[in-house]
Amino acid sequence: MERLPSWVRQHLAALRAVVVLTVLLGLIYPLVTTGVAQALFNDHANGSIVQKDGKDVGSSLIGQSFTDADGNPVRTYFQSRPSAAGDGYDPTSTSASNLGPEDVLDVLPVPGAKDEEGNPDEGKQSLLTQVCARSKAVGELEGVSGARPYCTPDGVGAVLKVFPDRAVSVNQACPAVPFVATYDGRPVECGKPGEDYAAGRTVPVRGNAGTPAVPADAVTASGSGLDPHISVAYAELQAPRVARERGLPVERVQSLIDEYTTGRALGFMGEPAVNVLELNLALDRG
Repeated sequence: MERLPSWVRQHLAALRAVVVLTVLLGLIYPLVTTGVAQALFNDHANGSIVQKDGKDVGSSLIGQSFTDADGNPVRTYFQSRPSAAGDGYDPTSTSASNLGPEDVLDVLPVPGAKDEEGNPDEGKQSLLTQVCARSKAVGELEGVSGARPYCTPDGVGAVLKVFPDRAVSVNQACPAVPFVATYDGRPVECGKPGEDYAAGRTVPVRGNAGTPAVPADAVTASGSGLDPHISVAYAELQAPRVARERGLPVERVQSLIDEYTTGRALGFMGEPAVNVLELNLALDRG
């Protein structure tokens, strides 16, 4: 019997390898791993779904917002930490903001201008301004000072562009009053949208805010954008407001915080944290 040409044999061998590996890795392996996961880790394998009155209300592994239709915090609930995943806590877009500590300059929106899609120009907030704005909002919600170092009283980054004869508070759009009147003898101006201040020296101003009352996790997103937990400090900051809105003793709310606080991973990694969804559901159960 005449042997097949070598190139045909090579292609047949490659085809057999594709078929075998497809069956092993595309069919048998996924079925085995799925079966093991269902048998040993059923709750986690199915997404750790949390139910209320027989309905799915979230996952204990993925954070979510507790806001109304307008995006305002629902005052009877503990609030989660911010999220940079899609429109918020989107597991298909899990990510951080990819903004670092040197991201301190805003792009001010130009009145009347439109973006490439024809929408009104909204500018772009720096990481610093995002942190400042969140801290101010949390402070107002919880009845504490939202002041932070390098933040202006109106909740943007306290950053100057310094020129030989003047300085500009570039994150405070005119007609805002600059957070300082002068800097090193130079008058300070508000920022003009669309103006190019690239030639100026960038100077973040620390101010005298001291230690912030608002914890860091209340103003920064997690690396995944899906973190379902908040720090104990952030939970305790919110406790008086939640107790007041629900007509409960603060001690009762604090006891629930303690109940839903998880310890450090393996006893030494990370910090204790509070699962926000589970805590809010416990509040609803009374």
